[in-house]
Amino acid sequence: MAGRSVVGPTALRMVLGSHLRALRERAGVSRTDAGWAIRASESKISRLELGRVGFKERDVADLLSLYGVSEARERDRLLELAREANNPGWWQRYGDVTPEWFDAYLGLEATAELIRTYEIQFVPGLLQTAAYARAVAQLDPSSTSSTSRSPTQAVSTRSEGDIERVVALRTRRQRVLDREPPLRLWAVIEESVLHRPIGGTKVLRDQLVALRDAVARPNVTIQIVPLENTGHAASGGAFSLFRFPQRDLPDIVYVEHLTSALYLDKRDDVETYTQALELVASTSPPPARTAHTLTRLLERLA
Repeated sequence: MAGRSVVGPTALRMVLGSHLRALRERAGVSRTDAGWAIRASESKISRLELGRVGFKERDVADLLSLYGVSEARERDRLLELAREANNPGWWQRYGDVTPEWFDAYLGLEATAELIRTYEIQFVPGLLQTAAYARAVAQLDPSSTSSTSRSPTQAVSTRSEGDIERVVALRTRRQRVLDREPPLRLWAVIEESVLHRPIGGTKVLRDQLVALRDAVARPNVTIQIVPLENTGHAASGGAFSLFRFPQRDLPDIVYVEHLTSALYLDKRDDVETYTQALELVASTSPPPARTAHTLTRLLERLA
């Protein structure tokens, strides 16, 4: 049964952090002075304002006092937001098979109304079959997201049980496509991804069929960048763009590295990645051609 869209703790931390940053700037308080008020560093204030860490209710109360927020209703609202933001997300039960830096991605994914992603190595995680996800997990012990590294970079040391938990996590993540309202997903995928027989020919064939089924969904858009494409603005690597229903939240860019990830929300960064993705999309065959391309690839595997 499809679940309803809810505001997860990651988004709540971002909303509260955004409010605290606005209050601090309005009060003319530096990050250094704010950190001193809660017995922390300037970098801790920066992480709080970006929603990257949890909030202590006492710290929020002290910051509100420092920023001159004395109206009881406003204080109570923000303190309640801090309490809600500390509630664990459902994905935290899989923390034993995911890197810590990936938690934020899962929170953003659960909260977003639109994800636009560019993929160069694997089928996006939200569109993977269980067999394909299992094959990816067997190749790379860090392959938890939709932008996992090349299988030649690691040999899996996971147990069979851990691999099945990775598959279960990925399957659970895919519920966002069936919730009400559903997540809208726009995936731009390099055609080379769809030639790579991860897990074997049958796994790839079933994955291509699943992608062809997915393009029929009104909330899923897939574009395939042809092999003959000679290069484009997004050739530096995979990334994802998140947009949220909450007006308080900025768009966020996610860029994954080998042992960490970047979460970018500065307007210039977001615009650069957005323009790169739009350029790739505009110079690739339109979504209406995707089913035809997938059928051609399936015929090649027959």
